[in-house]
Amino acid sequence: MAREERGGVRRLAFWESPADQPWFARPALLAIALVAAVLSGWRAGTYLEGYYAAAVRSMSMSWHNFVFASFDPAGTVTLDKLPGAFWVQALSVRVFGVHTWSIVLPQVVEGVLSVLVLYRIVRRLSGPRTGLLAGGLLAVAPATVALDRGNISDTLMILLLLLAADATTLAIVGGRWTWLLLAGCWVGLAFQAKMIEAWIVLPAFLLVYALAGSGSMRRRLVGLGAMAAVTVVVSLSWMTAVTLTPTTSRPYVDGSHDDSLVQQVFVYNGIGRVDQETPNELLSQSIGLPIPAPPPPSWHRLLTGPIGRDIGWLLPASLISCIAGLVATRRRPREDPERAHAVLWGVWLLALGVSFSAGASINAYYVAALAPPVAALVASGSAMAWRRRHAPTVRLVVAATVVVTGTYAVWLLPATGTGLPGWLAPVVVALGLVAAVGMAATVRLPDSARLVTGAFVLSLLSVALVPTVASASVAASRLGPFDTPFQPRAVTVGVRAFFGVLGSTEQLLPQLERARNGAPFLMATQTSAVAAPFIYDSGQEVLPIGGFTGTIPEPTLPAIEALVRSGSFHLVIQSPSPTDARFRWIARHCLPVAPPKGNGGAPAGRFAIFYCTQGG
Repeated sequence: MAREERGGVRRLAFWESPADQPWFARPALLAIALVAAVLSGWRAGTYLEGYYAAAVRSMSMSWHNFVFASFDPAGTVTLDKLPGAFWVQALSVRVFGVHTWSIVLPQVVEGVLSVLVLYRIVRRLSGPRTGLLAGGLLAVAPATVALDRGNISDTLMILLLLLAADATTLAIVGGRWTWLLLAGCWVGLAFQAKMIEAWIVLPAFLLVYALAGSGSMRRRLVGLGAMAAVTVVVSLSWMTAVTLTPTTSRPYVDGSHDDSLVQQVFVYNGIGRVDQETPNELLSQSIGLPIPAPPPPSWHRLLTGPIGRDIGWLLPASLISCIAGLVATRRRPREDPERAHAVLWGVWLLALGVSFSAGASINAYYVAALAPPVAALVASGSAMAWRRRHAPTVRLVVAATVVVTGTYAVWLLPATGTGLPGWLAPVVVALGLVAAVGMAATVRLPDSARLVTGAFVLSLLSVALVPTVASASVAASRLGPFDTPFQPRAVTVGVRAFFGVLGSTEQLLPQLERARNGAPFLMATQTSAVAAPFIYDSGQEVLPIGGFTGTIPEPTLPAIEALVRSGSFHLVIQSPSPTDARFRWIARHCLPVAPPKGNGGAPAGRFAIFYCTQGG
């Protein structure tokens, strides 16, 4: 942190760069952070993922709910995910109250911090200029911009994994095991946010330290063993504590059929995502409403369609940069920082890329975890090409990269879409053509510093133009994690209708209160997904029968019979054609009720409603 002398008084100058960095480093970094904050925060929270938002409100209502990640206010069932990211959101709600912005605020802050941490990592291995370029590319990555505008847990996972990468690189350059242990701790906390996905990135940290860490191989392996042990202990700490808690003192674990966090994390949210029905598919079967399916697994899943428009723009350039970096540093010493840079980000990109391509279940926002390695690799490749710009081969590789990236971008752009400017495709073609021809021409023309510099600048602009415009479009169109850049307008309308139910139940609450007739619970619903908007809007208990998918055995049929006899609730919202024995019993023993008028698109309008009298 720079200091300045003025009149004998020392003061801190936060905007001035440290002595070991260029004068423009910190001002530029602050400007990049501001861009990230504006893109992520401007008119963010158009809609929230209602299931998570309801759980956050419930978790903010009591410390018992907070600790055990209760979905509903009465603490009958947990979230179907580990609660790391939602703890942060619940704390924000406890401080600022229940608002859309108080739930989204943590993600905006975490996204900005991710940009700063990426700069720190890349600066350490490749220099401050490369770090600034990497931070800038991450700030305008469409996948992360869309992700950070909502309430999804991936934002925190990405930040924690970047902190783990930061600690790992510190261990490489400093040689201290303390940093390795800290890296293991960060990965363990990332596991608390997004479970097994955080472990998928762990090989990148292990391999880069094994390759570039100081000391003998034996010393490095022992250090990596200690790091892995810390990762496992921190990852499983909350699961262990909850498992050891008597079942009568905590909510039932959603996502499992035997009240098991192991099943929730490693089957329901783990291997079950490879070849079993996804939670959304099970939910769709339970309530009879169609839920859009993700693109099927394929080698090109990340390069085509909506997912390609989320993350694909710079994937070809990042792969070229990674290969070029490994080839250029192949004869350097083992500890070479540039090779460590290529290995770290290359393995991160490969591990998650293969996982996302092969997995049966994927949401568009998953791929935001690829944005840091893509940004870092494109930045390092650009910096390496600039340093070797006098070599004809390098200029030709840059020209080829521009052609591949531009051609792919034009192919990926739709004809029309939400926020798609008509000028984008022609400008990309023109700019890429001028940059590629200019770069190739410098090989034959007399060496001119200005011509080469201009060609490099145009090349970088042509590569970064489309993702930058896509991110600006995401912010201007008020899109969120379940959207993708330039998606069809009908999709935008459909996504907002599907996720925009929060707030739509408020006009129903007076009628529900009258029907409640003094019962402890406002009502009961089939699945937590149906209960979510009512819980979020009212803060009252809505018993979620069957958990998120509607398939878990909580509460049991005898428990429901007992609750009805005791008058714990009267109203039930469920599928009109249930297959579950619990809801067939309700349909036989309770009175059908016509849906209330003017429900504003609330879930109740698409379901059967029953009124259960006390005593059944």
